[in-house]
Amino acid sequence: MSAELSQTPSRSPLSAADIDNAAERIAPVITPTPLQLCERLSDITGATVYLKREDLQIVRSYKLRGAYNLLVQLAAEELAAGVVCSSAGNHAQGFAFACKTLGVHGRVYVPAKTPKQKRDRIRYHGGEFIDLIVGGETYDLAAAAAREDVERTGATLVPPYDDLRTMAGQGTIAVELLAELDAEPDLVVVPVGGGGCIAGITSYLAERTTKTAVLGIEPAGAAAMMAALAAGEPVTLDHVDQFVDGAAVNRAGALPYAALSAAGDMVSITTVDEGAVCTAMLDLYQHEGIIAEPAGALSVAGLLEADIEPGSTVVCLISGGNNDVSRYGEILERSLVHLGLKHYFLVDFPQEPGALRRFLDEVLGPNDDITLFEYVKRNNRETGEALVGVELGSAANLDGLLARMRETEVHVEPLAPGSPAYRYLL
Repeated sequence: MSAELSQTPSRSPLSAADIDNAAERIAPVITPTPLQLCERLSDITGATVYLKREDLQIVRSYKLRGAYNLLVQLAAEELAAGVVCSSAGNHAQGFAFACKTLGVHGRVYVPAKTPKQKRDRIRYHGGEFIDLIVGGETYDLAAAAAREDVERTGATLVPPYDDLRTMAGQGTIAVELLAELDAEPDLVVVPVGGGGCIAGITSYLAERTTKTAVLGIEPAGAAAMMAALAAGEPVTLDHVDQFVDGAAVNRAGALPYAALSAAGDMVSITTVDEGAVCTAMLDLYQHEGIIAEPAGALSVAGLLEADIEPGSTVVCLISGGNNDVSRYGEILERSLVHLGLKHYFLVDFPQEPGALRRFLDEVLGPNDDITLFEYVKRNNRETGEALVGVELGSAANLDGLLARMRETEVHVEPLAPGSPAYRYLL
């Protein structure tokens, strides 16, 4: 699914000069991140693909750029009154680092589902200058708690994306990549959450290049910018899948939306399934040794599903590497499901000796494996249901497996991904 913006661009609320000025402001604290050629993705797409490694930033994401650019512009009396932010993790880490660098006390409101690893890193970067507060189950509830704090105390809110100063700081990624590439890329692929990063990058490239297009990638379960494009203005999503936590917002920023609208057909937005994100994460780790968080791998997942011009030059933004290692079991599971290698079934076994062995002999292929088997024997019934997980040696083996299941005397019900029963498993 994809969407293109208006063919008749208006004036962006953010200029390339704003972003150049931001680059000068943040230079003392920012680590310039490398632009690395990725031979694997180049071979797959037929293009020359570079990875912009913002996961190597000092806080392991690009978010320091926007947070510091905003804070460093505040007046002394504003800093003295305190500063507040809400974040799913990465913006908070950038904010915390900036507060400690400037010697300013700040309060961070995080959603309850923020991974422990990100919480620990927020405390590490901010030290005694940061108070960490759980503001609700979702990012939007945490954001509401932060706004209430500002109204109550008179502190300054530091938004993660819906502020021109934040957007300008995040747009400095484009300043760097143009200098590192020493040429105009044909396409820059950018993850999209609230929209601040893609808005900053797009606003800069719109003025500083002549041919560069921008492709924004959203998780399918949190496509707030896609919804905004369809409605002609930012709208609030009824439900947001929190898996890609760094991009899980229920409403795109008004200023980022305005900036993207001003860019016209130079920018388009598309979505990818969360399983594709997991596959991209695992491939980046196994092939390039890159530890990307789910939002950090969005651009690569989107690249692999996009129509890429052979021979073109493409830059993919690896936006962050703050992943909690405890999530890798779920990441692997979602990837296997996405690749068609993992399937689940309800099997109604006769309650008699040898029933399971017959099922295995008659149904499983030589390269298939049982990865889950949950069964409770019922003495007062002739049959008993079991939950069975099967990992295939190849996705092409599924048709044969299903055919053998239909031929067996045992009743088998496949569980469809997305069904209520399936959501119990993932």
